[in-house]
Amino acid sequence: MTRTLYITGVESADALLNRDGTALMIGMLLDQQVPMEWAFTGPYTIRKRLGHLNAKRIATMDVDKFVAICSEKPAIHRFPRSMATRIHQLCVALTENYGGKGENVWRDVDDAKELMARLRQLPGYGQEKAEIFIALLGKRFDVRPKNWKKYAGVFSDARPRSVADIYSAATLLKVRGFKQMQRARDTDKQDRPLARSKSRAKK
Repeated sequence: MTRTLYITGVESADALLNRDGTALMIGMLLDQQVPMEWAFTGPYTIRKRLGHLNAKRIATMDVDKFVAICSEKPAIHRFPRSMATRIHQLCVALTENYGGKGENVWRDVDDAKELMARLRQLPGYGQEKAEIFIALLGKRFDVRPKNWKKYAGVFSDARPRSVADIYSAATLLKVRGFKQMQRARDTDKQDRPLARSKSRAKK
């Protein structure tokens, strides 16, 4: 049985993500360069400030006004202006192509190849983010079009490596630990060439 997403630490914010496809897509969009909890609380924060999370209504808003709302403290992201602009662009795309509803992006999609193509056309959804989102849909929401594991890449496996693997406080800690380990490895890789050059200089 698929277990729903547990991520923000705020019950009502998690509930929004689990029932609203637009909220889920905005949360995934924000999930970069900030803690996961902060990113996925963003849709809930926007909904509280606007009184809704209707993509059609957001798409018709003045961009600067929307940016100002998203930039109010606490801001929705470390970079509120650029990310709010991207959310606005996402809402425009959802309005023009998917009836203003995030869930229509994956509704009735039979093959993950098509789902990947749709995601890659959306603002802010690069290759890795699209892979994680396909894994998120498959693991947490039982949305599993043909070849979904192939298009989710490594994020389809059993290792707790992304938001797709979080359904409890314990799994949140596991994913956070994995990310910390990856960052430490990346830092180590960046340091090694410098260490070698210093060693050679001493010789």
